[in-house]
Parts: sequence; C-alpha cells; structure tokens
Amino acid sequence: MTSDTDLRELARRRLKARADFFQFLLIWLAVSVIVVGVWAFTMPGGFFWPIFPIAGMGIAAMFMAIDAYGPNPKAITEADVDREVARMTQGKS
Repeated sequence: MTSDTDLRELARRRLKARADFFQFLLIWLAVSVIVVGVWAFTMPGGFFWPIFPIAGMGIAAMFMAIDAYGPNPKAITEADVDREVARMTQGKS
C-alpha cells in the first residue's frame, strides 16, 4: 500500500502534468496561427505545408493528455524497488 506522502507526490506530479498540458495547448494554438499566417501570406492556395508542424504538435499533445488525464499510474514505492533488486540478484551468486 502506498503511503500518504507517496500519494501526495503522485498528485503533485499529475497536477503539474495537467498545467503543462494546458500551457502546451496554448503554445500549439499560437504556433498553428503563426505557421498558417506565414503560409497564407507567402503562398496562398499552394501546398498546405503547415499541416506538418500542426500534426506533429498534435501528436505530442495527445501523449501529454494521456500523461495528464489518462489512467492513474501506480506510484513506485521503496518496496517495489527492493523487490526488483531482489529479483535481479537472485540469478547471481
């Protein structure tokens, strides 16, 4: 079972991830407007190249959303680390 401090640390990390996600959405919007503006002024009606940075940032936003709002990951405790160390050292004698 996780301790209260482990849960508080996990909650802090998730809240920071949510704040970072919101900030990234604003940056994504600003970058999208800028690249579409550059495209519109330089080659309107031409190949819509802004789709590449917009889509790339969209993929990054998807992963950030999963991290911020996805399933609650299990906090790694000292007991988990101890079990893994024991498992790794079993084969060595």
